[in-house]
Amino acid sequence: MGAVKLLVGSAERVNGVGIEPEPDWSFDALVAELNALETKLTSPPLLDKTISRGKNEEIKRGKPFILRADEYVMEDTESEDEDEKALVVGKRFICDELYLSDSDNSDVVSSFEVQPYLMEEVGEVEGALFEFTHEHQLRVKDEIRNKISALETALVNESLNSTSSLLRVEKYKESRQELDKKLDTQYQRRIAEALDNHLTAVQRDRELRSQIEERKIRSDAEYEESKKKIALQEEKQRQEKARAEAVAKLKAEEAKQAALESEKKAAMEAKIRAATEAEKRAEKEATEAAARLTDNASSPSNAETKETGIVYRAAASTLNLEHVRLQKLKELYEQNQMIRSTSRQDYTRHESHISRLIRQIRGVRDNVRSKATDLTKLLNDPQCPQSISIEIFAKKIVSYCENPGNAPFASGYVIVLVTSQVPHAMDILLAELHRACLYTVPKHLVYRKATFQSKEAYFRTIGYKEDDGKMESTEDYLKRLESYMKVYGALVQTEIQNVQNLHGLQEGWAWLARFLNALPANQYTAVSLNAFLQMAGFALFKKYKSQFVKLLKVISENFLVDLKARNVPELTRTVVEIQTYIEDKKFLIEPEGRSLQSNLLSNQAFSNYN
Repeated sequence: MGAVKLLVGSAERVNGVGIEPEPDWSFDALVAELNALETKLTSPPLLDKTISRGKNEEIKRGKPFILRADEYVMEDTESEDEDEKALVVGKRFICDELYLSDSDNSDVVSSFEVQPYLMEEVGEVEGALFEFTHEHQLRVKDEIRNKISALETALVNESLNSTSSLLRVEKYKESRQELDKKLDTQYQRRIAEALDNHLTAVQRDRELRSQIEERKIRSDAEYEESKKKIALQEEKQRQEKARAEAVAKLKAEEAKQAALESEKKAAMEAKIRAATEAEKRAEKEATEAAARLTDNASSPSNAETKETGIVYRAAASTLNLEHVRLQKLKELYEQNQMIRSTSRQDYTRHESHISRLIRQIRGVRDNVRSKATDLTKLLNDPQCPQSISIEIFAKKIVSYCENPGNAPFASGYVIVLVTSQVPHAMDILLAELHRACLYTVPKHLVYRKATFQSKEAYFRTIGYKEDDGKMESTEDYLKRLESYMKVYGALVQTEIQNVQNLHGLQEGWAWLARFLNALPANQYTAVSLNAFLQMAGFALFKKYKSQFVKLLKVISENFLVDLKARNVPELTRTVVEIQTYIEDKKFLIEPEGRSLQSNLLSNQAFSNYN
């Protein structure tokens, strides 16, 4: 198609609207211009209204309609030169036959009324302006439409970008939360590790402080020890002569101690060899005592000894054994006194340790074993001379026996276990026991007014205690006497497998025979005999059978008869207990506590020791 060219006048603006847009318009200026154009287009056209009205009147009156096309229209020529245009003169069309009724309100009239400019005659400028305006509107609309589409596309893209950004933000937020959780877990772990390290450091600091304190205490002790050493050195310089004599005496005592050790081994063998002979001799003495008591129950025993006017009723062999034991005790005391005088060492802690172990003795198997082991170690402790340890052990055991509530059988087990490892301790222990209770010998001190100035003097001699010048009651004395005799009875009947009892059952049999042969029947001897039978009667019957029954018969027919003849109310309970023991044959029943209990406090026997 050929290009269309508008032939217009030289006017640049028509009805206030520019034909050519400004080349430097901005988008806002263009929009304002379009709004102004739209306002003008919606208003009635500025054509000659009088002409239009006249034509309309002619149409209404029935006059023919004449269409005049005075303006030039453009036609495309199909000539070889597309740029050349021919001017065609419009022809006049006369529509004389057209009839329009006044009353006809057809669409034609309304169409002309809506768009009157199509029917009006316009000039070339107005037609060109109309076409240009129409094209300009279409072009502007297209641009606006394109702009709107671009804006919508940009808005959609922006929305998509915003949605994508939000999604990325959400993902980042989730990843950040996960990262925060991980960081929080790591932080908590680091806090726990830091706390653990802090506690470890605190513990190490405490240990370090404790070590420092220990070192300080050690250094203080070393300083005190150095001061003691200096004092000892000064003391040595002041007592050189006394020390030289003491050293000589100590050497002599060491030689004597070595001799005693050799004698111990020989004594052990001799005691083992003499056990059978002692048993036979005891049986013979018991038989003789039974015969003697049967023949002459009222006559006194021939075994009476006088020492510095004091008369004892006892067997001669018994007094000899007591003398030997007391002599050993005296020599031990003298030796220990010399050691303490020549040595500045303090044995108080050692003594308290031994005393604490003895006080902890109970009738339980493991307790007895552990206490005996610990006591044996203390008696053989090189830090303390053995003679001093034996002295402490003997005194503490005897003191422990004063309480009637302490377990006598458990004490007997401990004594046998310890003395089997330290034999010399048995004689010292027996000597201490003889000093505390003369009926363990057995012997009886006869009261005579010519010998004792008062009854109190006699009581003190046989073992009564005084507290602030006040003599203890006979009841308290008899309770202690009973406790001593129960421990002695438990000691002689104690039999432990693979352990030698140095003062075993044959000594208990000899004690009973000597007791019945020499001692009179009174409240002291009655309590002693009753306590001894309660503890050792079961074991004596198991071993001596009928011989023991014969002695019980002698007790019933002679000893108890003498007790009843005294008619002392205080003896009634003791007489009844002895008579019941014999008549009910309680010697057939194992006494309570003889079999040590296990750790579970059951009645299971001490299998290793029985």
